[in-house]
Amino acid sequence: MRNRRDFLQLLPLSLGMLSLLPEMAEKYSPFEPTPRPEGPPLRVAFLGLGSYANRVAEAIKDSERVKITGLISGTPSKIETWKNKYQVSDSSCYHYGNFDAIKNNPDIDAVYICTPNALHKEQTLRVAAAGKHVICEKPIAINVAEAKEMIKACEKAGVKFLVGYRMHFEAKTQEIVRMRMAGDFGKLVFFQGLCGFKIGDPNQWRLNKELAGGGAMMDIGIYAINGARYMIGEDPIWVTAQETKTDPVKFKEGVDETIQFQMGFPNGAVASCLSTYNTSHLDRFLLTGHGGFAELQPATGYGPIKGKSHKGEFTQPHVTHQLRQMEEMAEIILRDKTPFLPVDGKEGLKDMIIIEAIFNAVKSGDKIQITWK
Repeated sequence: MRNRRDFLQLLPLSLGMLSLLPEMAEKYSPFEPTPRPEGPPLRVAFLGLGSYANRVAEAIKDSERVKITGLISGTPSKIETWKNKYQVSDSSCYHYGNFDAIKNNPDIDAVYICTPNALHKEQTLRVAAAGKHVICEKPIAINVAEAKEMIKACEKAGVKFLVGYRMHFEAKTQEIVRMRMAGDFGKLVFFQGLCGFKIGDPNQWRLNKELAGGGAMMDIGIYAINGARYMIGEDPIWVTAQETKTDPVKFKEGVDETIQFQMGFPNGAVASCLSTYNTSHLDRFLLTGHGGFAELQPATGYGPIKGKSHKGEFTQPHVTHQLRQMEEMAEIILRDKTPFLPVDGKEGLKDMIIIEAIFNAVKSGDKIQITWK
């Protein structure tokens, strides 16, 4: 997979390299239509049949590039409903105790893991051991050590490990990255990422540290982290962070309600971000440089995404995010397509490293340096 970011871009671009940026942006343009697939579709089993899995399944039900051919759930009634709705055979339906048997199922190419965060590691290891490609929702794990173990397991098994970064395939998001690659913003100075909503049911798994690994940061703060990285085009070298908690009953120890965090990048740009479960209508990205700006609001919702730059409004058509993601992932898995923005396990690991640094910054009150190796 093409690596679009060096870990440390400490030296400024020469004038010669700047002159090549428009050519590079054109070469990697994400907007060329994907041709109709020549081969078979990607055959996917869903592991965990909750609300988000249902959203993805609805998006791809009529796709020619992706087909639902397997179901894995601990709830028999969900299996029955999905089996009838998507015409999945009984022989491709499993529960959490026996899904290792997918190893012997030739009708399944990949498994999309849509379960709580704390279950991702074990399930990824089992899917990889069964010889099936892994698509895992973000965050890929609850800590860095787990993420590294998952990557190694997939590499050892010779299967691809992809992460559900749907925004990496979204047209307006990609346009901002293309503009940055072309030098349209000049020297980058500042990124702002605001991600928040007021969470409801206090008993849901997202507010359970054992299942979620945290609170708002793991669920939506990760969008600001990831957005800063692909918009700036670098990985941060330091973070600072501050936590605010107004309801310690709902947001127990280890479950963050609101975290403000800052990141510094090798090129001198800084990011100021907010992740919260206590304020609605926060979904905005802003990137500014000496030569221009770009803004998305909403920036990460299910769409349509809206935005503008110093050149005017973005007009790229809206495509259901989950459909675009899954059809592009079919090309990555079956035909080794290089995505415009990376969506592999190593991309997920980077976000886990930053999240861990943010949690450490909250606890210590210190600026945490990040060394990329």
